[in-house]
Amino acid sequence: MGILNVTPDSFSDGGKYADADAALQHAGELIAEGADVIDVGGESTRPGFEAVDAEEELERILPVITGIRQKYPVPISVDTRKTEVAAAALDAGADIINDISFLEESAMAKLVAERQCGYVLMHNRKTEDEDFIGKVCRDFEEKTAVLLAAGVNREQIMLDPGIGFNKTYEQNLELLQNLDAIVRLGYPVLLGCSRKSVIGLALNVPENERLEGTLATTAAAHYAGCRMVRVHDVRENARFLQMLEALHRG
Repeated sequence: MGILNVTPDSFSDGGKYADADAALQHAGELIAEGADVIDVGGESTRPGFEAVDAEEELERILPVITGIRQKYPVPISVDTRKTEVAAAALDAGADIINDISFLEESAMAKLVAERQCGYVLMHNRKTEDEDFIGKVCRDFEEKTAVLLAAGVNREQIMLDPGIGFNKTYEQNLELLQNLDAIVRLGYPVLLGCSRKSVIGLALNVPENERLEGTLATTAAAHYAGCRMVRVHDVRENARFLQMLEALHRG
């Protein structure tokens, strides 16, 4: 999953693709580099981000989603926490809702059921439970039950452990060490750890020097059985995974 932030303030690439033409060009580059899905986001979720209203978010993403859909035969994911934005993005041609709010809006479940679209459920809940991994798994079971009760099919759901969201540095590392516990819940798992602060803290490097650390988390995802990684550096991660898969088959 290639990251396409059309925001002025995302933590790593804010402002680079805020222009629709630049965003479409970058989408083409991500696809050429090996992206299977393009994830379009119109609201930054970096620490301390400023929320934008639905109208502004839609003004940012709809021209990009429409342009990608017209030009490229690739699944499109919309990175949003708003049901209103998700619905309009699906109308414009998006296939997947990537909800970083952990199903904050109950109407989102109804929308996913009605549209039969893909849905990424990202863990985003603070916990001080000593059994941290167990608590994350129980949280997922609670939220997937809500989705299923609303009429969403299991096949529509993908889980994201939510690295960097309402978690301490130590909890992020613990999650990365125990991704197989999330995989065992029985849903496909997406890992989004590209260039995140857990890597910066572990290596003491800024955002633009976190490729090697990102590749290490991609390896963790691969060996735990995750189905997808959400990354900025698509070519490097795609080649890295291709080599891991060749070694695994061997």
